[in-house]
Amino acid sequence: MDDGVFDAAAAEAYDDGVARMYAPEVLGPTLDRLELLAGGGRVLEFASGTGRVALGLAERGLDVSGIELSASMTAKLRAKPFGDRVPVEIGDMMSTRLHGEFSLVYLVFNTIGNVTSQDGQVEVFRNAAAHLATGGRFVIELEVPPLQKLPMGERFYAFNVNGGYAGVDEIDVVDQLLTSHHFTVNDDGTGHIFRTPMRYAWPAELDLMARIAGLRPESRWADWTGAPFTADSESHVSVWVRD
Repeated sequence: MDDGVFDAAAAEAYDDGVARMYAPEVLGPTLDRLELLAGGGRVLEFASGTGRVALGLAERGLDVSGIELSASMTAKLRAKPFGDRVPVEIGDMMSTRLHGEFSLVYLVFNTIGNVTSQDGQVEVFRNAAAHLATGGRFVIELEVPPLQKLPMGERFYAFNVNGGYAGVDEIDVVDQLLTSHHFTVNDDGTGHIFRTPMRYAWPAELDLMARIAGLRPESRWADWTGAPFTADSESHVSVWVRD
């Protein structure tokens, strides 16, 4: 199976590129909330990547499994401490099925956007629901589409410019697509470009996908600490439950 966007080169650079997501003030509340929602049951991460969250939960003693499209990203996970405690199935999160039931399925850090069609995103919800026991929860962390920051008629939004790095989102408001461009220039003048195609979705749209999959909304916060979700929130953590 092809690694897709996250090939060997992307996997090698991935953790350095998202170093901020490993900060205790970011990762700590993420693990706390997911551990609470799991309620001691089995946990499944869709798009487990290099293991930032899955390994943190495994270190806390949770029974964690993963589904990940990229074998290269999974190899990085397996090389880390506790990597042998997280079994990962190589496959896509729209259709790959693991045996048994889980009390929690989750997707973090905007990853559902890597599925670039609405139909595909609906299948992610269906697959999550198929893995859940009665009373189990599906959790997504996702950016609120940044269209309010986009001047009329423009399609580029610079979300981070810092030293030798520039992050620019290219937004297609007609087809609800977003390409995230990451430009890095090293001190010696060399550099690289990494692009991630995504599909953005609104919170209300996700609620409808959940309903199609047989899930109902339970909670929505602005972040993992449980801060209220408001009109000014730039991201959300949403929870749906299977009755």
